[in-house]
Amino acid sequence: MIAIESLTSWALRVFCALGFLFLIAPLLVIVPLAFNAGDFLTYPLAGLSFRWFDALFFSDQWLVPMKNSFVIGILAALLATVLGTAAAMALQKTSTKLRAPQLGIFLAPVVMPVAVVALGMYFTFVGWGLAKTFPGMILAHAAMGAPFVVSTVSATLKSYDERLYHAALSLGAPPTLAFRKVTLPIILPGVLSGALFAFSVSFDDVVIALFVAGPDQRTLPLQMLSGMRENVSPAIAAVSVIMVILAITLLIVINWLGKKSGQGVQRV
Repeated sequence: MIAIESLTSWALRVFCALGFLFLIAPLLVIVPLAFNAGDFLTYPLAGLSFRWFDALFFSDQWLVPMKNSFVIGILAALLATVLGTAAAMALQKTSTKLRAPQLGIFLAPVVMPVAVVALGMYFTFVGWGLAKTFPGMILAHAAMGAPFVVSTVSATLKSYDERLYHAALSLGAPPTLAFRKVTLPIILPGVLSGALFAFSVSFDDVVIALFVAGPDQRTLPLQMLSGMRENVSPAIAAVSVIMVILAITLLIVINWLGKKSGQGVQRV
């Protein structure tokens, strides 16, 4: 019996390792190409060089889209965090029967095909005069990121004792002060995790940007797509490396925040 369990455990480990290798293999292929001294994405490498990273950070062709991606991503994440946190707290006070359908409405942008959402946003924003503008891009990405904030904050609120908030009110604290001093510190890891998810969604988006963005709002993924159509250069691989490093960093921070959230709940 013990031998069978041990064999099953090793088989599961091998299966997980193969699955991980399958997922990570494209990254292992693209990373060396970012340091290729040649002018094309080909193996074997012509040599090792940082020339494509220089082109990335010292050329307006890449620097402007990178700046747009960070500006739009940060502002969209801030807006999504405010809206998502407010929605999650409202859902927490909603009756159990109404909570599930309302949560489904909030999560609809994630469940529906991105192309359908992007098309709807395009026609809506054209009517509002927001198409091909920075506010339009920020609103569109905030709408896509808010459901992730709702999910993470709702998960944190499940372990939150609302009596702490009412106790602060009974001691004379105004509602805003009670929220800032009592509620927010407890749910802050979930709020920050949702904000990072929202930023990641905005930074990686290409479908919505294709519909909503104009020439002045070109983001890094859009520039990569355009570069692949016009001239495939190792600069695209350099951009990919930067985005992979950013994604790994966000995942590490989100995992750390998740542990902090659990510790906070235990202390409460």
